[in-house]
Amino acid sequence: MENQNRRNFLKASSALSGALLLPPALSFAIPPAQGKERANPSNPPNLQSRRLGTGKNSVEVSALGLGCMGMSWNRSFIPDRKYMIETIRKAYDMGVNLFDTAEAYGPFINEQLVGEAIKPFRKKIALCSKFGFDIQNGKFVSGSLNSKPAHIREVVEQSLKRLNTDVIDLLYQHRVDPNVPMEDVAGTIKDLINEGKVKHFGLSEAGADDIRKAHAIQPLTAIQTEYSLISRDPEKEIFPVCEELGIGFVPYSPLCRAYLTGYINERTKYVNGNDNRGALPRYAPYAVKANWAIIDVLAAFGNERGLTVAQVSLAWLLAQKPWIVPIPGTTKLAHLQENLWSIDYKFSPEELAKLTSAVSNIDIVGNRLATPQTK
Repeated sequence: MENQNRRNFLKASSALSGALLLPPALSFAIPPAQGKERANPSNPPNLQSRRLGTGKNSVEVSALGLGCMGMSWNRSFIPDRKYMIETIRKAYDMGVNLFDTAEAYGPFINEQLVGEAIKPFRKKIALCSKFGFDIQNGKFVSGSLNSKPAHIREVVEQSLKRLNTDVIDLLYQHRVDPNVPMEDVAGTIKDLINEGKVKHFGLSEAGADDIRKAHAIQPLTAIQTEYSLISRDPEKEIFPVCEELGIGFVPYSPLCRAYLTGYINERTKYVNGNDNRGALPRYAPYAVKANWAIIDVLAAFGNERGLTVAQVSLAWLLAQKPWIVPIPGTTKLAHLQENLWSIDYKFSPEELAKLTSAVSNIDIVGNRLATPQTK
C-alpha cells in the first residue's frame, strides 16, 4: 500500500510539474502591467474537491484553499504586490478556488490586493472575508473587537468595494465579541444573506456554545480556527460540534506559521510591527528548539515517501475529516505548488495511525498564542 501511494503521488507530481513548465507558466516572470489581462480565463484543472457544510448551506471547494494574509501583512517582509497578484492567479490556474482574506489584514490592503487579483475569475471561486474588529483611521482601536450589527453592515459595504465584488461567498466573524450577543451577530448575517450581499456564514475561533447559538439563527457553513499537527485543540470540542451540526472546518495556519515546513529555526528574526510570531510563546528560540522533534518525525516519514515536511503536515490534516479544508498561505509559487501536491497523498490506515501516535507522544512547548482566542 505504501509503495502504491508513493507511485500515485509521484505520478501526479510529475504530471503537474510538466504542466507548470509549459509556456503559460512563464508569465509569472512578466509583471502584470506588461502582460495581457486575462479577458477570458480558461477553466483551471480540477483539484480534488471537498464540501464545507451540508445541505443548502454547504459549498464545494478545492481540497486546499489559499490564505492570502501574508502576501501583504504580518509576515515580516512585504512582497512585491504585482508578484502576489500573479501568485493568486497562478493558484487559480492550478485549481484553487477558495481564497481567504479579511479587513483586518493590513488593515484593508490585503482585501484590495485579493480584489484586484481575482477580478478575471471572480464568479468561478469562493471568496472569503471577515469582520469583527474596530478599525479607525486605518489603525486598530485598543480593545478593538466590534461586532455590533450596524458596524457589521458598514464593514461589509467597505469590504465589497475593496474586493471589487457584489457578494462575499463566505463571511466570518473574525473573533467573538463578548459585548454583542451571538444571536444579534447571526441575525445580522442572515439579513445580509437575504439581501444578497453574503452567501454563507462562518465563525473564527469560536467555542462550542457560540457555534450552537449562531447556527440556530443562521446555519453555519464553516468554522475557521488554528489547527495543525502542533496545534490540535479543535479536536476536543469543536470537531464533535461540527460533525453533529454538519459544519465544515477550515484550519488557518495549517503549517503553524511556517514552523511545520522546517523553514524557520531558533535563529529566525521577525520584523517588529509586521510579524506576530515574535510575540508568540511557541516561536521563542527555546520553544522552537524544544519542538524540533516533530520536524524530525515528519521528515523521517516524508523522506521514505518522496514528501516534504510541509506535504506530510497538510496530507495529515486532510486525512482527519472529509470536511476539513486547510488554507495554507505562501508568498512563493514553488511553495504553492508543493502544498497542492500534498492533496495527492493518501495514507494507509496503518501509517496514519503510526504517524499520529508518534506525533502525539511529543510534548509541545509554548502556547500557540500569547492570550486565548477561542471563546
